[in-house]
Amino acid sequence: MSATEPGPAAVPPDGPTARRRETVLSSPHRPLTFGIVSVVLLIAFEATAVGTAMPLAADELDGIPLYAYAFSAFFTTSVVGMVASGQWCDRRGPLPPLTTGIALFAGGLLLSGTAGSMWLFILGRAVQGVGGGLVIVALYVTVSRAFPEHLRPTVMAAFAASWVVPSVVGPLISGTVAEQLGWRWVFLGIPALVALPLLVMLPPLRRRASGPPPSSGTRGDGSGDRREAGRRIRLAAAAALGAGLLQYAGQDLRWSALLPAAAGLALLARSLRVLLPRGTLRAARGLPSVVLLRGMAAGSFIVAESFVPLMLVTQRGLSVTLAGLTLAAGGALWALGSFAQSRPRLEPHRERLVVLGMSLVTLAVGCTPLVLVDSVPVWCLALAMGVGCFGMGLTISTLSVLLLRLSAPQAAGRNSAALQLCDGLSNVLLLALTGALFAALGGGAVTVTGTGGADAAGADAAQPAAFAAVYAVSAAVALAGVAVARRLRPELPAGPDPAKRRTSVTEATQEPTEAAVPTE
Repeated sequence: MSATEPGPAAVPPDGPTARRRETVLSSPHRPLTFGIVSVVLLIAFEATAVGTAMPLAADELDGIPLYAYAFSAFFTTSVVGMVASGQWCDRRGPLPPLTTGIALFAGGLLLSGTAGSMWLFILGRAVQGVGGGLVIVALYVTVSRAFPEHLRPTVMAAFAASWVVPSVVGPLISGTVAEQLGWRWVFLGIPALVALPLLVMLPPLRRRASGPPPSSGTRGDGSGDRREAGRRIRLAAAAALGAGLLQYAGQDLRWSALLPAAAGLALLARSLRVLLPRGTLRAARGLPSVVLLRGMAAGSFIVAESFVPLMLVTQRGLSVTLAGLTLAAGGALWALGSFAQSRPRLEPHRERLVVLGMSLVTLAVGCTPLVLVDSVPVWCLALAMGVGCFGMGLTISTLSVLLLRLSAPQAAGRNSAALQLCDGLSNVLLLALTGALFAALGGGAVTVTGTGGADAAGADAAQPAAFAAVYAVSAAVALAGVAVARRLRPELPAGPDPAKRRTSVTEATQEPTEAAVPTE
């Protein structure tokens, strides 16, 4: 591999001393670092700002009954965008899907911001989802191709840090804009901020990460690759539809909901068998366990965090604002955990970092429902969630680094798409499961007022058992994740030759998905 090719070959020629001096802010890396971190910052701000403005938008557009679809539309189409981006990156490099994704993301915001009906608003959210899916996978591939391996943990830590400021000021800014200027300006203002990161990052991205990846090639005239790419995109659409059917079934507790639930499971089973690395669902060692654990970590913690404000409002009588403030420190502690894993001296211990991170997440999720006991102070819950956020920072960033390490250059896009796909699907599946369980145990009887806490008539109907069941499921998934975390290191084949063993491990961790196995 020549010195001009991206990836591990781009290590500075001056040896270990030069490597120690090199940082993500060194002159060769600074423009690209600034650009991609700015894109993540805008995505984070959009996620927090739009969530704040959404109730006002749905109310003005007479779309309260369709409120959930404004969120699920984004997720559903992002699954398709992720898989398409992985295929696109592996054939053409990350530049085309990144620029296309940013354009679609901005276009979806404009469409939602100018919508005259709720269905048009939802269509805008769907366009956003495609763009967001394209962008997130392209950013992972950019990191794998434009930065040497020893700098990737720092870049991942910067990604996590980019969520800190938006998580704190995003709701405040968007709430003020929505109240003073109208909710539409929350959507219309964000696209204007996209221009600067694009102008800064495109020149270095074009120089260092454009074009087909190293060692890539096509079979014959490339028609086989195109057919396979089309097949995977169709399967991604089927997976998104399956997840949507399960989400719908989880909101309908009648026996008739079993039919869409069964159809959703069938679609997911067929699609994930191809879209995820072989052995993912049985936690095979190496790359499959990395992908599976990403979904388990994200799903267990996001579900637990989602129910915290509702639990504090209905069970402890806090206002909505005070309940939200219990999670305010989470972004900073998440970033701190991500920063900790980027320290060079911890590089040989990445698998142990994930075990520690998942153990902290399990402890935090398991302790959270203790706040249901009146004698337990609320600050204990804030402390527990902070510990969980630190553990998530350790886990998520380390898994991203391991994924890139275990992926061949020509498979980085596909594997990054699988990682994000498992993350997103686990969120919606666990939310559907815990939501159905919560409703079945009487947790859906509470009406929350605008500022003061739970409605007096419904406060007694919120059963603590409903919340306890949600956290029991989340804690069980997190605990299972601790076991999977011990399977991240690929199994070394027997033999005295270290070089041969390293080669065998590399080949084992880069095995194709089942989609690459001939079916005829």
